Amino acid sequence: MKIQDVRKPKGANRPPKRVGRGSGSGHGKTSGRGMKGVYSRSGATLRLGFEGGQMSLIRRLPKRGFTSVFKKIYQVINVEDLNHFRKDSSVDKAALKEAGFIRKENHRVKVLGDGKLSKPLTVTADAFSDSARKKIEDAGGKVEITKKVRT
Repeated sequence: MKIQDVRKPKGANRPPKRVGRGSGSGHGKTSGRGMKGVYSRSGATLRLGFEGGQMSLIRRLPKRGFTSVFKKIYQVINVEDLNHFRKDSSVDKAALKEAGFIRKENHRVKVLGDGKLSKPLTVTADAFSDSARKKIEDAGGKVEITKKVRT
């Protein structure tokens, strides 16, 4: 079979419904729009969430909580994950992304103290927990905090 031999199946092309052409057509008078209401009018559109005058769902639900626009969101990595890197190597956001520990390089990274570190490393991140800082330094490594950048 070739592309030029492909045909649409029988009945695929249907003529458009012709409305307003007399009562004998079955689509006369109101043209399938019903009697009254907004959808019987031309140019009828309703705003999103409109429920026919009933109090809309978004207004019926209670408001809860608060979302701060200044919240700092961190990508978290544990000290134990740092054992993946070679001894005396430098670990920064680029290295963590390449190793698959974080998703985005331009987001903040915080190192937490879960697990043990068995080799000295120079770790650069945006934040460290006290236990993580202690474990890295006890293993002979160094902790460096990146400059504060607004993201």
